[in-house]
Amino acid sequence: MLSVGEVATRLGVTSGAVYRMIRRGKLPAVHMSGGIRAIPEAAVDKMAMEMDRHSDTA
Repeated sequence: MLSVGEVATRLGVTSGAVYRMIRRGKLPAVHMSGGIRAIPEAAVDKMAMEMDRHSDTA
């Protein structure tokens, strides 16, 4: 499980962009105690591949 900050770093986006992906259902997140959100690493890897695929077609 990764934090929002770790996901942002891996994907090369801002934390705000990660929160938007979570709100839009593009990334699953588990709400932990204290309001912390954790994102499964496999979901981040999948998102990274999708973002890479889209950048190849742009």
